[in-house]
Amino acid sequence: MENKICQSCKENFVVTSEDFNFYEKVKVPAPTFCPMCRAQRRFSFRNERLLYKIKSDWDGGDIFSMFSKDSGFKVYERDVWLSDKWDPMEYGVDYDFSRTFFTQYFELLKRVPLKALNVVNGVNSPYTNNITDPKNSYLVFNAGYVEDCFYCHGISNSKWCVDASHLSKCENCYEGFWLTSCATSFFSSQCENSFNMTLCKNCAGCQDCFGCVNLRKKSYCIWNEQYNREEYLEKIKSFNLGSYQELQKIKKQAHYFWLKFPNKFIEGMQNTNVSGNYIDHSKDVKNSFMIREGQNLHYCQYLQENVTSKDCWDYSIWGDNNQVVYECHACGLGTQNIKFCLLCQESVHDLEYCIFCTNGSENLFGCVGLRKKSYCIFNKQYSKEEYKILVEKIKKQMLEMPYVDKQGRVYKYGEFFPIELSPFAYNTTMAQEYFPISKNNAEEEGYSWEDATERNYKADFQASDLPDDIKDVTDDIVGKVIACEHEGKCNQLCTSAFKIIEDELNFYRKMNLSLPRLCPNCRTFERLKQRTGIEIYKRACHCGGDSSSNEEYKNSTLHFHGDEVCSNQFETCYSPDSPLIVYCEKCYQQEVY
Repeated sequence: MENKICQSCKENFVVTSEDFNFYEKVKVPAPTFCPMCRAQRRFSFRNERLLYKIKSDWDGGDIFSMFSKDSGFKVYERDVWLSDKWDPMEYGVDYDFSRTFFTQYFELLKRVPLKALNVVNGVNSPYTNNITDPKNSYLVFNAGYVEDCFYCHGISNSKWCVDASHLSKCENCYEGFWLTSCATSFFSSQCENSFNMTLCKNCAGCQDCFGCVNLRKKSYCIWNEQYNREEYLEKIKSFNLGSYQELQKIKKQAHYFWLKFPNKFIEGMQNTNVSGNYIDHSKDVKNSFMIREGQNLHYCQYLQENVTSKDCWDYSIWGDNNQVVYECHACGLGTQNIKFCLLCQESVHDLEYCIFCTNGSENLFGCVGLRKKSYCIFNKQYSKEEYKILVEKIKKQMLEMPYVDKQGRVYKYGEFFPIELSPFAYNTTMAQEYFPISKNNAEEEGYSWEDATERNYKADFQASDLPDDIKDVTDDIVGKVIACEHEGKCNQLCTSAFKIIEDELNFYRKMNLSLPRLCPNCRTFERLKQRTGIEIYKRACHCGGDSSSNEEYKNSTLHFHGDEVCSNQFETCYSPDSPLIVYCEKCYQQEVY
């Protein structure tokens, strides 16, 4: 083990023996940035949900793109970019050993056309991005294998889900968060294998429950009280989620009720030897976040699609059967042995410092936009022998002549791309969600910033003018401009206005759900307020003997520590200033029933 000081935040961090073994395996030096600063750097290269209407650099036509018109990058529409109408090899250049690697690479990135949207095999889903196999979906991001879904992100293998985040194998769910194998569930959080759940949290194997917490294999419960089927069905009639005013009262009541129950220090099920949060069906996962079916992962985030990944360090976003990945972001679909890459996908392997290289490419270094290519450097072809010699020479030069950013941070071989070279403004990226800074701070750091655009929408409806009950909503609401309640005054990428589409209205009517009053971006950020951050804290169990330490919760049974305060300590993503009750594994398991 080795203690180091992060050259960005100046905090101490530890490089463990497991870390060193992995770095030796993939032949990279140990990092000089701490895990949090490494994640921030990767997140700054992710525009999660913004779409821009720009002019195509191919034919000048209007297209939607993840890159803004002011980004300074060439952008082609997806179909053209994937075609043989242009050749990214035409932009190839010789490496100049008198200049730093990152300076030259950024120049190449500016010259080679980039793909407007990263959509793999989309069907009737034009307003989606960073998505695999979407069908009939609208404003869905960071997702895979979804059908008839709207306003979602971080979901996979799901159908007819609306306004949901981080779902897997779900159907007919609304305003859900971290649900696995759930159906017809509304406003529920952290549930698995459950059906007909409303405003429930941390339930598994349940069905037909309302406002419940920490239940296992229960049915016909309301506020954790057991009813028979007939009583339950009669009682449920008194809750009208179709009324917006009544829904707000019930949601407030439910969230207050949730606060009275303990949370397990780590949210996840069927795991072995894991740390972090939101981890399911995984093994040997350390300091990681939102992982499904992962194995031997360290410092990873958002690997949720299908069989995710194995033997990866510092890897963020996507997954889908990847192995031996280091310091990469938004790469997936069978990648192997790739390092310092962005948006590389579809069975690529042995890549370093590449962006948008796809379709079985292999043995590339410092390339942009290549497909089905091998042994290329800066988009120029070499023989296998020439490639190996030149790559080693460039790595040596990167160590001897590193890139230094505006704050004096040093980037040698072994570090991911500097934030100041990101094609996205800092405040439009995932980095702003988890590591928020002001415009002044961003500019001081040398990061780009995007000021809010004056939209000047003429609203057909103010949110306050919408009918309270869904049964009173008429068909002509479809396509009308509705002013967002936040009026663009929040810090949630508010679009100031939004529309209701026909399939969405049909969903609300079918499920008896009131119309939303916020735009999709604001709805997403409001929903994600229940999500923890990725930082790890050392904390003690809140079990105080016969009740929680704040006396809000009375234990249902005597725990292993009797009447004494539980002495267990753990690492958790629940911050010390969180109002939630947090129990260790043993105490929590004795309280779920």
